[in-house]
This record gives sequence, structure tokens and C-alpha cells, in this order.
Amino acid sequence: MSLAIITMSCNRHETHGHHDHVDNLQLTSYNDDFEVFAEASPFAVGQESEILAHFTHLDNFKPLEEGSVTAKLIIGSDEVAQTLDSPTRPGIFTFSLKPEIAGEARLMFLVNTPDKTSQLTIGNITVFDDAHEALHAAHDAHITGINTAVFTKEQSWKVDFATEEVRREPFGQIIRAIGQIQPSLGDERVITARTGGIVLFPGNNVVEGTSVAAGQTLFSIDGSGMADNNLSVRFSEAQNEYNRARTEYERKAELAKDQIVSQSELLRARTELDNAQANYNNLQKNFSAGKQAVNSPIGGFIASVMVRNGEYAAPGQPVLTVSQNKNLFVKAELRPRYFDELTQISDVTFRQLQNKTTHTLDELGGRVVSFGKSADINNPLLPVVVQIDNRAGFVSGSFIEMFIKTQAQTEALTVSNEAIVEEMGNYFVYVQLTPELFEKRPVKINATNGIRTEITEGLSPGERVVGKGAILVKLAQSAAAIDPHAGHVH
Repeated sequence: MSLAIITMSCNRHETHGHHDHVDNLQLTSYNDDFEVFAEASPFAVGQESEILAHFTHLDNFKPLEEGSVTAKLIIGSDEVAQTLDSPTRPGIFTFSLKPEIAGEARLMFLVNTPDKTSQLTIGNITVFDDAHEALHAAHDAHITGINTAVFTKEQSWKVDFATEEVRREPFGQIIRAIGQIQPSLGDERVITARTGGIVLFPGNNVVEGTSVAAGQTLFSIDGSGMADNNLSVRFSEAQNEYNRARTEYERKAELAKDQIVSQSELLRARTELDNAQANYNNLQKNFSAGKQAVNSPIGGFIASVMVRNGEYAAPGQPVLTVSQNKNLFVKAELRPRYFDELTQISDVTFRQLQNKTTHTLDELGGRVVSFGKSADINNPLLPVVVQIDNRAGFVSGSFIEMFIKTQAQTEALTVSNEAIVEEMGNYFVYVQLTPELFEKRPVKINATNGIRTEITEGLSPGERVVGKGAILVKLAQSAAAIDPHAGHVH
């Protein structure tokens, strides 16, 4: 009695009560919406077959939590069916079907959710006349492997996990480079001193990183104490000249009525008045108490401060730089041997150096702006400039890894970079045998575009591998090696 209890405990799934018998059928199917993984007792005429089905959304690899599912076992024109209105637990539906005739069958699942109806079909199922014969066939069909890891559906549903199909796809040459992030031409403004004088900042908050609004006063130029180019003197001169020109124009306008002053003299007086008024208005607009206020033309933040508070600035001298940090350039420099490939750039992938997060050109709304057409002795490299929207919080002036992809001439077998696990210079992927059983398989890799990597040996098209969460499967495999009962499937 004690031995029987131990055996059953070892064979029982520890997390969700899978069938105790090791020879259940393991059935898997995919469509555009779902993955179904079903474990079913062998099908025999007149015998109840329990089917434990796991339904997973393929867009996020999380369990189906809402909706009804109908299971149909179809043999020719005969069928048995059962409908469950909701899962027994998130993602898990337990059916019981009793076939009435023997023969080749298919198992169909109709999934009805609030959004749509979806169908999954598993073929090549045999319904036997004899239960013993069915058990023997199930034993022969049981899926096993070497160097495998068990990762149950409940485990995968709780973490960031996904599988993907190995596929051939166009995969052009990849040019790897380091690019520097720079502000685009319209994204940054240099604020200069409009007149000579002492630069005065309001308060203590004019420092790099401070947010500013369009039209906000950034600093003032105090030229009232200057011997030369004194702003107060210039303002007084402009005001006096404006008053003189206005009086002169009004006088000549009266004389012109009696034709004492010619129209050409009157026009000349009008021109002098307009010029004096424009000069006066320009100084009056930003002039206050002997100072000229300088405002920000755009909203953003202060990127750099080039003059200290109280320091003299000459007319036109840069004082501040204001950046919006919304639209950026990424500039890389490549060796001239890549010149022919630069005319065929099809995509660029960016990978941040600090956290290895990747972004595609489409994700950042980017485009290739230009690339160098020539090189010289002083700079033998060819620049490549890409314009992007700063949707990922890039910092201007920092560096980023770039994978410049050219138009593909051939197809290659690829997997996502997250699918690859490295151990002491060797590379492995976890190949799916069932949605809960994965084989650790060595592979040989080639080029990468920062998101996907070419596989030259070890995989075949159509196989499925762990594309996200491979390191978690590796940890589960290591834990099972220490504890022979950890994560036992059945």
C-alpha cells in the first residue's frame, strides 16, 4: 500500500492534477489566436476518455479566462461532443467524451469568446475497439526526449514567456556600429545675446535640465553701465530719433498740402520715420530698466549654459541651448568598404548599451536621412545619419548600438535573440516537444540584426522554440536536476 502511494505521488502532476497515468495522449494544435495542449486518456469504444485541455492566447501567452469551449470527437459522420461554459481554472477545461465507434478520428475545439469564435483541430487520432490496445498504442506514442526541461503551462502563464516557430525569412547583411545620439536641426535652439552687456539670470534655476516654456524669459542683458554700446543710451537715442523723425514728417506733410514740399521729400521723411519707429519699437519691446530680456523661442529644457551669471556677453554670443529632445539624429561612421551596401539599407535596429533594450526603425518612426558619398584623409569613415522620434527616452549625446540591415539577397533560418542561451561560449535553444516539455539543443549561430539571429545548424523550419523566457526554462531544468521530483510532468 505504501509503495502504491509513493508511485502515484511521483506520477501526479504537482501543480494542476494532470492524469496519473504516464501514457496519456499528448495533443497540440495552433491557429492564429490560440494554442491548445490537451492530455487525453486513450480513446476506446464505450470508454470515457478524460481530456485535460489548456488554452493559451498566442498574442500574450496567457491563459484563456473567459469564454465557452466545445470539444468534438469526430469519426466519419459520427461525433460526440461536450460544451463547457467556463474553465475549471484559468486556461484549463476538462472534458469527458465516450466514442461509440472505432476508426480514425479528429478532435475539434470550438472556442467562443466575447470577441470571436475560433477553431482548433487535432487530426490523426485513432479510436480503438479494445481498451488494452488503446493503452498499448498510447504508450508507443508517448513523447519523450533527452536533455529535456519540464515547464508547465501554469508556470509559463505566470511569467513573461512565449514560443515561436522557426522560420526562413529574408535576412540581409548586418552592419554593426556604434552611433551617437544628436539633436536634429529643428529640435535645438542656441539662444544668443542680442546686444552687448552683462548676462543676468533670474533666480538660481537656470541650470542644465531645467524645463522652460516657449516665450519664457531666460536671461537679461544689462548694458546700462557699459561705456561703449550702452543699452540705455541706445534706447534714448532711438526714442529721440523716432520723435524727431515723426515731427519732421508731420511738418513736411502740412507743407506738402500747399505744394511747398515735393512728394519725393515727403516720401523720404516717411521712410526715415518708419526706420526710426522700427528701431525704437524693437528696443522698447525687450527693454526695461536698462536691460534687454531674452525669451525662449521654443519649449523644452536647458541643454547647456555657456555663460556664467554676471559675465559679459558680446552681441551674437551663445548663452544658452534649449532642446526639445523629441526629434533626434543618430550618427554612425562606417568603413568605406560598406559603401555599396549603404545604398540598400532596408532597416535599422537600435539596442541601448545599458539595458540591451531594442527598438526598430518603424517603432521610432525613423528614416535614413543620408550617408556619406566620399571619404578623405582627415576622416576616412563614411557617416550614416538616421532620424528618429525620441519615443524611448534617449539622451542626446549618448551612444547606442546600431544594426544596419541591408536588403536581403537570400533567406536564412532565424530565431529571436531571446531564444538563445549561452553557456561558456556554446549556444543552445529550447525546442518544444510538447508545450510543457522542451529539449535543450545546441545550435550554431551567425549574424544578428539585434532582434533575430541566423541559425546555421541545429534547427529545422517548422520547429517551435522558446522565444521568450528561455532562461527560466534553463533554471527549471537545473532545479529538476537537483530535485528529481521537481516539476514532474505526470
